[in-house]
Amino acid sequence: MKVQAYLAFNCNCQQALNFYGELFNADLKNKITYEDKKVDVPQDYRKKLQHAELKGKKVHIMGYDATPDTPLHHGSNIHMSVDLNDVDDAENVFKNLAKQGTTHHDFREREWGYFGRCTDKFGINWMVNCNC
Repeated sequence: MKVQAYLAFNCNCQQALNFYGELFNADLKNKITYEDKKVDVPQDYRKKLQHAELKGKKVHIMGYDATPDTPLHHGSNIHMSVDLNDVDDAENVFKNLAKQGTTHHDFREREWGYFGRCTDKFGINWMVNCNC
């Protein structure tokens, strides 16, 4: 069994997956737009992503641009979690995710290791952990 995240974006899936790809050294794969699909979306929406996957070593995130008739609400019921083995790498990942976003818990040492929690500039919640 494999459980995996599928993230919905508001017209910025390409930018978000490019950002995560650089941060996590992963590549954008299986990119499909609404271009030739029989989906009722505005013409200027046709080049948006209907599906894409970000794949790298130990990274596999799927995402799409939700259609205009699908309301998106930023919520707190899901967080992406990143576990790293090097505190400097973990702090760097956290700083990049938190930049232009909101920091909820500063990245610092806790009783179980290093941890930080933030919401990135795309509205995705992240927890960065390092038990080193």
